Amino acid sequence: MEGDPMSQSHSIPRRTFMKAAGAGAAVLTAGCLGAPRADAGAQAQTTPEADGGGLDPAKSVDLDRIAADPTDLPDPVDWSEPRHHEIELETTERVAEIEPGVTFDYMTFNDRIPGPMVRVRRGDTVTLRLTSDSGNSLPHNIDFHAVYGPGGGADDTTIAPGESAEIQFKATYPGVFIYHCAVPNMDHHISAGMFGAILVEPEDGLPEVDRELYFGQHELYTTGDTGEKGHHAFDMEAMKAEEPTYVCLNGEAYAFTGDGYGPITVQKGERIRIFHSVGGPNLMSSWHGIGNVWETFYRDGDLVSDPDRYVETAPVAPGTVAAAEIDTPVPGPIKLVDHALSRVARKGMLGVIQVEGEEEPEIFNPDP
Repeated sequence: MEGDPMSQSHSIPRRTFMKAAGAGAAVLTAGCLGAPRADAGAQAQTTPEADGGGLDPAKSVDLDRIAADPTDLPDPVDWSEPRHHEIELETTERVAEIEPGVTFDYMTFNDRIPGPMVRVRRGDTVTLRLTSDSGNSLPHNIDFHAVYGPGGGADDTTIAPGESAEIQFKATYPGVFIYHCAVPNMDHHISAGMFGAILVEPEDGLPEVDRELYFGQHELYTTGDTGEKGHHAFDMEAMKAEEPTYVCLNGEAYAFTGDGYGPITVQKGERIRIFHSVGGPNLMSSWHGIGNVWETFYRDGDLVSDPDRYVETAPVAPGTVAAAEIDTPVPGPIKLVDHALSRVARKGMLGVIQVEGEEEPEIFNPDP
């Protein structure tokens, strides 16, 4: 379609199974938290074993991966006059792994968390067709925070399994905004994965960067303990108490680390723009890049006000998409975390950008 605002490739290979997520997290976060404690491995060993500790056995999965590829987002806007876009999204209910041996009943847009980024220019018109997979068991809809209209479109896109609905809207105001399911139990549906981002570029576009990445943070509330093998059912009471089992980046625990699909690789000297969609449904993200700084930070998805500069840790509220640009002057890992650090070390909220290139001892010298 003209001005296709979504890319559909998923290029990162299936991950190598993790053996000890707790110990792996302790090592990966050492750059911010200090050296891992001597008993970190022993603590990881206390995680319940494969007998499930009372949970049902892990289910057969519908998808090998639920985590969206962070590099899979549409190209920047390169048109200067309003365009019309036809967007199709599908709501799905799938079984996939949070981490190896731990399954969960997810809900998604297009089988990925976060859902596909929609990218348009201010003044563009979008015709959206939302379809609910016939195998679903629940109603779904979509609320775009970029839409003037009842429920951000949710009132007119509420559909039962096997049904479709269509709306049309004009992208009247610029920014980067969340979209999410907004049925009465919306907190459950968002927690289970039904959120994404719509980027409405200003008429003059965004500053040029070398690379863009797109992530989504959310909480999973389950009947099991973190790391407990078996099938984790959704736990409504845990969600009411706002006590998640996992805090995930793109639906899985430690997905973009050496124990997952691998870090996202970039080259030294590249300027990177990162979009961080926080579905929640409940927890504020204290968004931080270990070993770097948000050189340019677009607070609350505001792309037209003067951005903040050199921000170390930024609050991103649930129901918000933030954007930041970083420079990469030295090689090594940049660890994307929520600086509520127990979520990193204990609950899965960590991703890594690996900067490759020659050392720059005038900037950072590991062996002076």
